Amino acid sequence: MLSSSPAATTALPPPPPETYQISLNLLSSPQITRRRLFKTLSLCLAAQPVSVSTAAPAHARGLFQMPPLRLSNRYYLVRAGESDYESLGIINTNPVAKTSVDSGLSEKGKKQTVRAALQLKAMGACDRNCWLWPSITQRAYQAAEIIASINGISRSYIVPEYSFLDARGLGAYEGKKLDSLSEVYALDSVSMKTKPPPISDGTPNESVSDVFVRVTQLMSILETQYSEDTVVIVSPDSDNLSVLQAGVQGLDLRRHSELYFGPGEVRLLDADSIPVYKQPASAVYKCTNPPNCD
Repeated sequence: MLSSSPAATTALPPPPPETYQISLNLLSSPQITRRRLFKTLSLCLAAQPVSVSTAAPAHARGLFQMPPLRLSNRYYLVRAGESDYESLGIINTNPVAKTSVDSGLSEKGKKQTVRAALQLKAMGACDRNCWLWPSITQRAYQAAEIIASINGISRSYIVPEYSFLDARGLGAYEGKKLDSLSEVYALDSVSMKTKPPPISDGTPNESVSDVFVRVTQLMSILETQYSEDTVVIVSPDSDNLSVLQAGVQGLDLRRHSELYFGPGEVRLLDADSIPVYKQPASAVYKCTNPPNCD
């Protein structure tokens, strides 16, 4: 009995017709020997070279970088409507309280979010379904539920984000008046690495660079997990979204506040254009290697 070999069991492309002819002529001979059979097998194997792989190489997605060469998905950026704290004119960014009912939407904020949901509907954002990625912060998740209800999106398409979309921690500005944000943005314009003063109550004091790292990690997840989909990102504050938009468009992150999102504001994240009403005064606004823009 002939012993089987790996070469004999490997799937091979069919040999040319003349090889079959050689084999048939040989097998029809009255004198069939083992040596001749092996010779025939060798001819069959040598008739056509075997390539290791004929499939085209796969093009893997590399690490996500800002600004991206392209986006695999369509993104809409939504800031949740006004929170109860914001209705009182108070800064509240401590993540300890982010799921508290006190961090939820105010009555005005609910109306703002309904308008945002209707705007998304008018834009056709979720006509072919979409994924909603809200921060787990109470007001952002409430906003996502309102958006889903008005746009006919199943709750199974709401994916809560537990850390990358937290409101920017403003340190010692926690509990101060919302007007104090102008001081934070003045610091941002000097250097994206400048942090607000720290505080001992557990509120982070994040620089623009810190926020940039978080939103870049978020985009890396989204670009890896989805392809040719629509994703609606719902943030509890403006800074996550303005830094994200600036990073995707390659703008100077120190000036992210010029892309400020008001409560309930909606924008399509377009990597190819800068909103006309936010055009920079000069090319200095461009940043081709964020976060190194200083």
